[in-house]
Amino acid sequence: MTRLLETRRLKAGYLGRAVVDKVWLSVQPGEVVCLLGPNGSGKTTTLMTIAGELDPVDGIVMFRNVPTFTPMYQRVRSEVGLVTEDRLIFTKMSTYDNLRVGGGDPERALELFPELRTRLNVRGGMLSGGEQQMLALARALSREPSLLLADEMSLGLAPMIVDRLLGAVRDAADKRGTGALIVEQHARKALKYSDRMYLMSRGKIVLELPADEAFARIDEIEESYLSGSAESEDDHIERLRRKNKRKAWRRQRVRERELTRLSGKIASTRRPEDDDAYFDAEQQRREWSQQARR
Repeated sequence: MTRLLETRRLKAGYLGRAVVDKVWLSVQPGEVVCLLGPNGSGKTTTLMTIAGELDPVDGIVMFRNVPTFTPMYQRVRSEVGLVTEDRLIFTKMSTYDNLRVGGGDPERALELFPELRTRLNVRGGMLSGGEQQMLALARALSREPSLLLADEMSLGLAPMIVDRLLGAVRDAADKRGTGALIVEQHARKALKYSDRMYLMSRGKIVLELPADEAFARIDEIEESYLSGSAESEDDHIERLRRKNKRKAWRRQRVRERELTRLSGKIASTRRPEDDDAYFDAEQQRREWSQQARR
């Protein structure tokens, strides 16, 4: 069967620095796949790279076995629906106009969430958080996308609303063959509506399981991976920067020792133990610079 979405050795990050490393994942038509992991593990970075908001550092994103390099707006216009935790709605436009501007069928959206029918003339900014996320999801699904990408759409919402949102995603997969990749913090709820699960930690996929098997092991998964937060992406970038710089300094010391041996003169008195002092001094200078710009 042709895979709707596939990533191969995907590396993603910011300013050319990878915080997600060698991610392989796939989504079939009619399948709901959840991507779980602690805060800062790289889930949103992975999703935004698949959506086209971020360029891959390495690796490829494939739709229907064809590599894609198009920007996000072209992917969303073609066959990708995107829902983010930011509730992408126009706050000064009415609910009905928000549905129309998405290019989908407003009636189809209202079938998914009848609760919005009485709120059609209300501005988006006056809706509750749950209603805003219903609006964003209804607008995305009303266009009948082949693939839905949802990032933390249940963030800060009541459990009943979370069930309505995830239920709508499951319904679109079962009835219309929509494939879905959802990033979620509510692991137990996400697994109830999913077919498969990927678990991400520190920028890497560490576990892939069918949803029912993952649900049976949820206590183990939560204790081992989901309790607490992983390092932030800024910390991850800094750790990789220091690692790469240490490698460069080690190569430099090899050259300096050879130069000392050939010339008989000491090329450098710096020792490996001094590296941390240089890093600390760099960090202090960056903090001073940031304070000065404020």
